[in-house]
Amino acid sequence: MNASHRPASAPRMSSVLSSAFVDVPVIASIIGPQRLQNFLGAPAKVCILASIPVGQLPNIVQLLGKAGKTVFVNVDSCPGLAQDKGALEFLKAMGAHGMVSTRLSLMEKGRPLGLLTMQKVFVTDRSNMRRSTDAIARGGPDLVEIMPSPIVARMTPEAKRAMSPFVAAGFVETAEDAAAALALGAVAVATSDPRLWDLRRDRLVALGSSPSSSSASSASSASRRNTS
Repeated sequence: MNASHRPASAPRMSSVLSSAFVDVPVIASIIGPQRLQNFLGAPAKVCILASIPVGQLPNIVQLLGKAGKTVFVNVDSCPGLAQDKGALEFLKAMGAHGMVSTRLSLMEKGRPLGLLTMQKVFVTDRSNMRRSTDAIARGGPDLVEIMPSPIVARMTPEAKRAMSPFVAAGFVETAEDAAAALALGAVAVATSDPRLWDLRRDRLVALGSSPSSSSASSASSASRRNTS
């Protein structure tokens, strides 16, 4: 699996995100407004808002901002939100810190506006991986959201470097899932399960270094060698 390397000028993780992930390397995926109260009371500091109608976004973004949360908005999934520069200007004006999209064009428009950018990629096969790394090299996002999370164990070190810094998402269902992703190089995991929004780094590091996790990692490495 050949991966394109990101250019030397590609952005590194911002200090805002680095600080947010120090203690709790978890991003809360808030799908609809029903889980807002869960997130407001959780130690996780970063969220992705998805499937929230555009008319509700300003109040929700301002509420979370006042609570000290870092807010990304999934531009692709919020009903009524256009996928253009005007939509990004709207997000910036309401106080959103960043945006999420699969679209390279939006990555390129978000950065000049001062928005943090998170590029979502779905990795399904080797050819898809090459297209994704090429797009990331061009878009230079602050974060890459790799889906589904289990695919990270199948990625080569070169591919992971090309997509760094990355967040693992999709099928993050347990603390062990989160620990495995961090052990494989993720800077954080994203999950819609409120029970995981309080996972602290010290616990995850301990889980990731446990004998069972080491065995799983070795098995994954052997599988990669056998299927290369």
